[in-house]
Amino acid sequence: MKKNHLPSLPPSPQRGEGKGEGAQKPLAGKRILITRARDQAAVFSSSLRDLGAEVIELPTIEIVPPASWKGLDRAIEQIISYDWLIFTSVNGVNFFWQRWKERNRDHLPPSLKICAIGPATAYQLIEKGIQVHYTPKEFIAEAILKGFERSALKGKRILLARAKEARDVLPEGLRKMGAKVDVVETYRTVKPKGGSKRLKELLMKAKVDVITFTSSSTVNHFAELLKKEDLQNLLGGIAIACIGPITARTAKNWKMRVQIQPKEYTIPALTQAIVQYFVRKSRSSQPSRPAPKSGSGPRRPLPRGERGKK
Repeated sequence: MKKNHLPSLPPSPQRGEGKGEGAQKPLAGKRILITRARDQAAVFSSSLRDLGAEVIELPTIEIVPPASWKGLDRAIEQIISYDWLIFTSVNGVNFFWQRWKERNRDHLPPSLKICAIGPATAYQLIEKGIQVHYTPKEFIAEAILKGFERSALKGKRILLARAKEARDVLPEGLRKMGAKVDVVETYRTVKPKGGSKRLKELLMKAKVDVITFTSSSTVNHFAELLKKEDLQNLLGGIAIACIGPITARTAKNWKMRVQIQPKEYTIPALTQAIVQYFVRKSRSSQPSRPAPKSGSGPRRPLPRGERGKK
């Protein structure tokens, strides 16, 4: 596997982008619902507000420690035996590092290689002084597998630190390549208490233009909070924005129509995609100039030699 070059995070859209100073902000008058965990929503909310949006934070998930640290503690004790440590989220990094420090550990073994699923996860590791050896070009589990296809994984030991509930495509794919994979729960996502009533009232009484989802768990918990409601009717006229294809697939499984999905699966890219959605919508709603009718307009006189030949 070639040494990885970390992708750069795309810049957030700037105020009045492309319209000159003093122009109306591109998301002015738009109400956008953010469903990600409250302690992770600040940057996303701030970017949207800077662009003129009215942001409503209503977390459908809460990030909490695992029910037991036994699995992670065992993996930490054996950390020297692993060849790769894979993180699939910022949450995985934070909870792993929290427990690592609680166990009075210092640096990771120099022989251990680190894989991060995307730039946000990679930068969280770098901030902690951890070198990242591989980040895939596309920020999904399938892309990690594609990158590892070039590596000789037979007999290699891989530690996968992730949420309790996650897809099995990554560990299963690595095992098919001959790796010995240990999956450890580093955190859980749970539904916040009392969210159902507030969410129903918000969707029924207040106008919402966009609902954003940044993980499959945000989608599933959102739908479960409204399980007795007709989602299609309740979400009529509201644009659904998903950070990536896995989240979008989960939304579609709940019969949601996804209108916004960035090409790069990051919060800045999702912010840009929301702006672009409303720019396109605004352009399509503008009346086009009618084409001139055939034969209309001033008639040009015929050349002298052509007169009387009609």
